[in-house]
Amino acid sequence: MSSITNSPGSFFNRSLSQMADLRAGIERTRSQIATGRRIERGSQDPAAAAQLRSVARREALAKVEGDNAARLGQDLGAASNELEAVTVLLQRARELALAAANTPTGSQGRQAIVFELGQLQEQLFSRANAASLTGEPLFAGQSSAQAFTRDAAGNVTYAGTATSGAVPIAPGTTIERGLPGSEVFEFSLGGSPSSAFAVLGALTSALQGGAADPAAAANASLEGLDTALETINRAQTILGTRMAWVEQVQDQQGERGIALAEQRSRVGDTDVADAVARLQQSLTALEATQAAFARVSSLTLFDALRR
Repeated sequence: MSSITNSPGSFFNRSLSQMADLRAGIERTRSQIATGRRIERGSQDPAAAAQLRSVARREALAKVEGDNAARLGQDLGAASNELEAVTVLLQRARELALAAANTPTGSQGRQAIVFELGQLQEQLFSRANAASLTGEPLFAGQSSAQAFTRDAAGNVTYAGTATSGAVPIAPGTTIERGLPGSEVFEFSLGGSPSSAFAVLGALTSALQGGAADPAAAANASLEGLDTALETINRAQTILGTRMAWVEQVQDQQGERGIALAEQRSRVGDTDVADAVARLQQSLTALEATQAAFARVSSLTLFDALRR
């Protein structure tokens, strides 16, 4: 036959345990309201804690991809700006070639043109070796060294790699960092390899007396300058397309970031209105339990039982 123990000691233990549980719940709810976090330990809600860890991993990966996209956008923008400047200087070189092809220009006029062409060659070499905000060369492909080198005779050679390398900026999405200088400044001219540097160098040499007919040589250089401009224009189009792609991915990253933040908030943040209601309910229950304990423990029969 079973029996129910209702001794004074048991009553005290049960009452104290109930009040301790209520106080612990009250403190936990107050902490949730103060910190805004519903889950302080994984043991409180293992399933929700696992979801929060998954969201945290995805947010960390999204941050890396976002940083990659931001740097890539900067690099592509910087390369595009450099090519805009290169286009301007090549157009100026073409104007000078047209002027030199004009016979009335004379030798003195051609010498002035030679001087300006020399300045343009220096600018072209500098632009081709431009670096990003982080100091990486823009047109050297995957090489960290200077994109183009120049020997004692003034001949310019590409020293970078043939590819630029791809950067991951979203799940399953990579975009090439830029364009190697060999695709930007070098091209085929009349079936032979040439470059913007070679065209400007040959024009300068011809006007300095390296050609029997400087005017004819200047006129002949127009084809090379036009090809150089077309190559630069094609490179700018490619860079512009990639920049637009990066911007689209960044917009999507922003949307994914908002979705992850909402999921994290939904799973792990405190519902303040619900928490305040629970707190008030627990406080009321504690107050009632304390009052009941005080009344029962003060009864005469109960006092007698305790003796």
